[in-house]
Amino acid sequence: MSYKEMFDEQLIRTQLEGNSEETIFENVAAHLENLGFVNEGYLKGIVTRERQFPTGLITQHLNIALPHSEPEYVEKPFIYIARLKDEITVKQMGDSQDMGVKDLFFLGIKDPKEQVGLLQAFMELFMKEKFVAEYKAEQDKTKIYELFIQNI
Repeated sequence: MSYKEMFDEQLIRTQLEGNSEETIFENVAAHLENLGFVNEGYLKGIVTRERQFPTGLITQHLNIALPHSEPEYVEKPFIYIARLKDEITVKQMGDSQDMGVKDLFFLGIKDPKEQVGLLQAFMELFMKEKFVAEYKAEQDKTKIYELFIQNI
């Protein structure tokens, strides 16, 4: 499966409300479960994994987080784009320092071998100033979807 196929317009939310990582995770997990992308263990899986291996990433142009769970909680591979209305605090990858983030990309990985490649693809994408500027400026879900499809 190509990374492009993991994007789905119904998995893009802008102006998502929530005042903590936990609230956002609950909201996204419920949405994914309703659509059949994950099973009922997903929320616990993602919270546990994030506690052990934080996924906040400070890139040159935008702070992002790439939360993901163990593959057994994923029914269908996906990439869920959550742009928050207000910044929340997450832990940084590597040193677990607090950092603020408004853009989270939930990676639903079925095949663990794909994890490193997908993380790298995202890191490379967010190093591109033009892509990040376009992403930040765009509010339309269809256009956000197309932007990722064209660039990943």
